Parts: sequence; C-alpha cells; structure tokens
Amino acid sequence: MTFDTTDDRLSPARPASSRERRVRKTLFAAAIASVLLAGCASPYHPQGWEATSSPPPVAATGKSGSKPGKKESARRDASIKRKAADTRASASPMGKPRRGEATYYASYFEGRPTASGEPYDSQAMTAAHKTLPFGTKVKVTALDSGETAVVRINDRGPFVDGRIIDLSRKAAEQLGMVHEGAAEVQLQVLGQ
Repeated sequence: MTFDTTDDRLSPARPASSRERRVRKTLFAAAIASVLLAGCASPYHPQGWEATSSPPPVAATGKSGSKPGKKESARRDASIKRKAADTRASASPMGKPRRGEATYYASYFEGRPTASGEPYDSQAMTAAHKTLPFGTKVKVTALDSGETAVVRINDRGPFVDGRIIDLSRKAAEQLGMVHEGAAEVQLQVLGQ
C-alpha cells in the first residue's frame, strides 16, 4: 500500500481558493465579534437594576476554584440585599410626593408587552415610571381638579423631560385628563 504525498490539501505552498478565503474571513469576523460581545456579559448593572435578579459576584479569595466560606457567603448575601434595599429606597421614598406632568398611553399600545412582560391593558389601573419597581402602588393626584387614582407600576417610561408618569387610559379618565392629553400631577408612593 502506498500513500500519495502530493495531495493538494496537505501542501502549504498552494494558494488559497476564494472559498477558503471567505471561510477564513468569516471565522475571523466571528472571532472578533465574540471578543467584542464578551464585554457585554458583565455581572455589573446600572443603578436601579434589581441586584437580586442576577447571581451574586463570586468573591476573590486568592485560591483558584475555591468556594467562599459560610461567613463570607452570608456577608456577601447581606451586602447584596442591603444594596438592593438602598436602591429601592432611593427610587421610591415612601410618602415623599413628586410633581410633574402625566400623560397616558395611546390606543396603539393595546395588547403590546410592557417592560414587566404583561400586555398593556387600557382598562387596567397601571402606569409606567422610570425608576419605581414593578408592582409599586402609586397615588396620582391631578393638581387642577384634585381627582385621584391609584395605579400599579408595570412599565418603564416616560422618556420625555418633565414627564414623570404614563398612565393607562382608565387611570387618565379617572383623573379627567383624556381630552387634554396631559396634566400636572403629584405622585405619592403607597408601597408594593
């Protein structure tokens, strides 16, 4: 039995075909993209992100592959819970009223998913706020009429300067602001 040593696939001196060049370019592009995207997989999140929604960072002990001890783990968990509570407290001080402009959702959003994942329902007493945790109950008072509505936060927004809350249509009707489209309101956080 003899082996053919002149096989083209083994010869390093032969020029690369156009297909091989395309494959190399694709692999190179994929490698670059994976390196760039690896930076997006950070365990650190911006202020206001629920710290309990992601796993806690592993403590550096100097030993590779070692697990934190019970005391260290308990201390880390307590620290994470304290930071999450501080974030929630800073985002929603109980009883501290805030003033600004309220608007309400257009009918276009009916049935579309909100930031919390539930579909928008114009007949529910819900609202969008930039920082309050989902499920927070907020008392909204229209400053011109004195009408009030209690809503539950289930979405993020509004993202227009001066506006502090976006209301469902039912909440806007209860406040008497449907015809104007916007109203000056006062918000008071009631709790979760």
